[in-house]
Amino acid sequence: MSFPGGKGPGKGKHIVLISGDEEYRSEEALPQLARILAGRHGFRTTVLFAVDPDGVVNPENRRGVAGLETLRTADLMIIETRYREWPDEQMRLFAGYVQSGRPMIGLRTATHAFAFDKNTATSYREWDNRGKGAWPGGFGKQVLGETWISHHGKHGVESTRALPAPGAAGHPILRGVEDIWGPSDVYTVTLPLPEGTTPLLLGQVLSGMTPDAPPVAGAKNNPMMPVAWTRTYVTNSGRRARVFTTTMGASVDFANEGLRRLVVNASYWALGLETKIPARAGVEIVGRYEPTFFGFGKHRRGLRPADYAR
Repeated sequence: MSFPGGKGPGKGKHIVLISGDEEYRSEEALPQLARILAGRHGFRTTVLFAVDPDGVVNPENRRGVAGLETLRTADLMIIETRYREWPDEQMRLFAGYVQSGRPMIGLRTATHAFAFDKNTATSYREWDNRGKGAWPGGFGKQVLGETWISHHGKHGVESTRALPAPGAAGHPILRGVEDIWGPSDVYTVTLPLPEGTTPLLLGQVLSGMTPDAPPVAGAKNNPMMPVAWTRTYVTNSGRRARVFTTTMGASVDFANEGLRRLVVNASYWALGLETKIPARAGVEIVGRYEPTFFGFGKHRRGLRPADYAR
C-alpha cells in the first residue's frame, strides 16, 4: 500500500514502513503514520503487511510479509515487527537494507523483531533477538540498541508518560514535542545503553491507564528507563547509519499527538533533514483513525492492505 508524496520537505524521499506484530496493532498504526508523512510532509510512503497467501492481512502469520523488494528504493525504513521468522529470500532483502548504511527507525516490538524456531532452516539466526555469539541480542540489540528483556511497567495496568532525558530537550527530534503519553507500558532496558547511544526520553511508569495517573512510587521510576534514543549503527563495510528507536508505539499510543510528532521529527532527523523540522510539525490525523486496543487475537479479520488506506 503506497501514498504518493505531496508538497513538503520530504518530497523526493521514499519511506518504507514494515508492520507485523500479533499484539500492538502495527497494521493499524503504520498506515496512519504513512498518511501523515505523505500528506502533511511530502514523503512518498509504502506500508508492508504480514499477509496470508490469499492477500489478507494476518499479523499472526510470522512468515508472511509481502513487498520487501521495495526496500531497494527506500531512503528510510521504519519497522514494527515482533518475533518474525521470514524466509531467507526476504531476510536477504532486509539485511541488504540494514547493511547499506541507510537510516532506520524501530518502534516498540522492533527490539525483538525476529525469533526463529529451533527447527526453522535459516541463514539469519544471529538476527534473532535471542542471538548469541558474534551478534548477542540480534538485530534489536546490535542495530536498534536493545533487545527484549521484560515489561518494566505492569502490562495493561501501568501506562507510560515520556519525559525529556537530562540534556536532551534541545535535540531536533524533540522540537515541538510535549505531553507524550501512551497506554502501553515501559519496557526494561539495560543501563547504560550501548556506547554511542543517546537517550532522548525517559519513561515514567504511571499507576493507572490514564494520562493524569500519578507515577508509581519506588524503584520502577528510580531510575526511569529510556523509551526513546538515537544511535549510529556501523555496517559491516564501515558505513554509518542513523538509527532512532522508541519502545512506545502501540496503535493506541499513536492517538497521542506528541508521539506522532516525535516519530515524524525522527523521520526528518534520520534522513539528515533536521534543519527542516518545523517548530511544530503537523501531525493531525488523516482520514479516520480508530485504533484497536492492544492484545493477542484482537486484529481485525478479513482485511486487505487497501482497506487500511481508507
